[in-house]
Amino acid sequence: MAEIDIPRPLMTQLVEYGQMFWKMLPQLAIAIIVLCLVWAVARGARWLIARVLGRARLRRSLIEVFQMIASTGIWLLGSLIAMTIVFPSLTPAKALTALGLGSVAIGFAFKDVFENFLAGILILFREPFQLDDFIYCNEIEGVVEEITIRDTHIRRTDGQLVVMPNAMLFKEPVTVRTSQNLRRAEITVGVAYDVDVDAARSVIRDAVIAVDMVRDDVRDVQVFAKEFGSSSIDFQVTWWTGSRPVDIRASRDQVISSVKRALDEAEMEIPFPYRTLTFKDGAKDVIDKAAALRREAG
Repeated sequence: MAEIDIPRPLMTQLVEYGQMFWKMLPQLAIAIIVLCLVWAVARGARWLIARVLGRARLRRSLIEVFQMIASTGIWLLGSLIAMTIVFPSLTPAKALTALGLGSVAIGFAFKDVFENFLAGILILFREPFQLDDFIYCNEIEGVVEEITIRDTHIRRTDGQLVVMPNAMLFKEPVTVRTSQNLRRAEITVGVAYDVDVDAARSVIRDAVIAVDMVRDDVRDVQVFAKEFGSSSIDFQVTWWTGSRPVDIRASRDQVISSVKRALDEAEMEIPFPYRTLTFKDGAKDVIDKAAALRREAG
C-alpha cells in the first residue's frame, strides 16, 4: 500500500494548528462554561419576565417581546465575554465595532422584516386594537385573532384568514369598528307625497323603538325628513345597536320589517318610481301591429 506523501510546509502548519488548539483548550472550556451560564440566565430571565408581566395581565405577544429583548441582550453580552476569553486580543470595543458594521449590512438586507418588527412592537405598546376587535384596513375587514411582533392575523367575515404585515397596519388608516359597544346604523324610508309628514315621522320612530336590538335606552332614535325624492318624501332614520357587523345587519333587518309593517297598518304608502312613456305619431300603430303578430305566432 502506497504511503501518502504530505508536503513538509503543510505538515508544519498542521502541527502548529494542533499545538495552538491544545494551548487554547482551557480557554475554550471556560468559554463553553460561560455560554452555558448565559443560557441558564437567559432562561431564568424569560421565566421571571413571564411571571411578573403575567401578573400585570399584559398581552402574551407583548410579554414575548420583553422576553426576546431581554434574552437577546443577555446572549449578546455573554457572547462578547466568551469571545474575549477565547481570543484575548479581541477587545469588546473591537467586537462591538465589527458587530455594528454587520448590523448595518443586515439592516439593509432585511429592511422589511425589521420594519414589520418595529411596527409590531409599537402596535403592541399603543394597543390601537385588541384581540376580537373588528377592524377595517386597506379593503380588508374582519376580527383580530392574533397579534405577533411581525404580523397580525385577521379572520374575515367570510371565514378566510388574512395575515397582514404590521407595517401596513401601522402606516395605513385603521378603522376599529368595535372600539365601543355601540354603533349607529342608518336607513332611508320614503313615503308618498299625500302622507302627513309629522304623522309618518311618528309612525316610523315608534316602529324603530319597538325593535329589541335598538338601544333607545342609551341613544335616541332619530327620524329626520331628508329630501324631496322623485316619487316620495325621504326620511333619514338612525338608531344605535351593537358594534359587531352581525349586529348591524340583524338590527337593520328587524327595523326594515318593523317600519314596513307599521306603515302598512297606518295605510301610509311607500311609493315606487313611476314612468310615463310618450310615443311619437305613428309609433302606436307599429306597436299594435307587432303585438298582433306576436299573438298570431303564439
